[in-house]
Amino acid sequence: MKKILFLLTILVGALTAQATDYPYLTFETTDGAKASVIVENLTLTISGTTLTAGSQSFTLSNLLKMYFSTSDETSTGIDEITSASLDETTDIYDLKGHKVTKEQMNKGVYIVKTKSRTYKMVVR
Repeated sequence: MKKILFLLTILVGALTAQATDYPYLTFETTDGAKASVIVENLTLTISGTTLTAGSQSFTLSNLLKMYFSTSDETSTGIDEITSASLDETTDIYDLKGHKVTKEQMNKGVYIVKTKSRTYKMVVR
């Protein structure tokens, strides 16, 4: 915990030096989602295992990396899934959390996990 606080203190110091060139601080989580917050007047706080940056909150164990960026890189959550990705599928779940097979997929929304990503998929 002390190491995290030390790193965040260094980050805040770097934040003021980089604010003009990089107006966003982007956080990437272990599931690949990204959220960006504006650096100007940014406050970082840690409460237990939660990091709060502006209006965004993150569980520290789920943070993969954070970096300064020139644009808002917040994930929209909408990506196209390819047939190649479906071939790499490791697990499929319905919205009730039940594991299903490709053959059991009827109309509805599913969570599809592959080796590299997790997708929400609508079957019509």
